[in-house]
Amino acid sequence: MNLSDFTYSTYSASLLGGLLIGIAAALFVLLNGRIAGISGILAGLVQTGKGDKIWRVMFVLGLAASPFVYRIASDLPVATIEAGTGQLIIAGLMVGLGTSYASGCTSGHGVCGISRGSVRSIAATLTFMMAGFITVYLTRHLLGL
Repeated sequence: MNLSDFTYSTYSASLLGGLLIGIAAALFVLLNGRIAGISGILAGLVQTGKGDKIWRVMFVLGLAASPFVYRIASDLPVATIEAGTGQLIIAGLMVGLGTSYASGCTSGHGVCGISRGSVRSIAATLTFMMAGFITVYLTRHLLGL
């Protein structure tokens, strides 16, 4: 692979995206003292009695606005979803249940927790990554779904 292959591949976009996520998570914890875990941010948004809703709403709006901001710089990639509506609903419910059991999500544990050296986050990340690998293997290779 030469440098021009790197420039026009998904590697450069992936590297830039990873760097931006890491910088944003670091700034979020340094400036606000909070972990940028999406499930925790959303949970705090729907809990009654929480007084810190404004920053949570702004965070979620920023996530929702990101494709529009990206579109200014580049064309959006074509997304294809091979799962049906029922599968997507079940998957979403399972992710929600998993984040509840794990006391956090991939962004909270995988990005923020591991960078802090949290043993609990390392164990959680290894667990949900392994579960994902096994699920893909079972559904794609053994069951042919």
